[in-house]
Amino acid sequence: EVRYAKKNPVFPEPAAILSEAPEIPGLDGRKMSKSYGNSIMLGATAEETATDSERRITFDPVARPQVSALLTTAGLVTGRDPKDIAEEIGDSGAGALKAYVIESVNEFLAPHRERRAELAKDMDFIRDILHDGNKRANAIAEETLDQVREAMGMKY
Repeated sequence: EVRYAKKNPVFPEPAAILSEAPEIPGLDGRKMSKSYGNSIMLGATAEETATDSERRITFDPVARPQVSALLTTAGLVTGRDPKDIAEEIGDSGAGALKAYVIESVNEFLAPHRERRAELAKDMDFIRDILHDGNKRANAIAEETLDQVREAMGMKY
């Protein structure tokens, strides 16, 4: 871009989009990943997400990464601070924590699961959406390529 289009940037430098949770820990404390087998699958039913048994629940990502990962997940889906959740559960133990996380995640995912099931009943509608999106993406890509050709002096 510096060589060909100093005054007319075709590809502006992208800006980072950051969230409160740049990385969601998996159920074992590592980065959540399907290949690690530590993820909560969005397509899974509430029964399939149900899954250690230490008594006092505390939020300590270094000493207790698995517990902290569950607390972080619960915090993300409820909008609460993981430390507050840990304090609330306290001596109720890992069973109470898991029950809280499962209930919170299932409650958070319920509308998504409902919509997914609804959409799965009408695959023609899904294909139409994909087709329309493909057409729009191709039009945008073609316009961008025209700008690139113009910036590089390759428009014939």
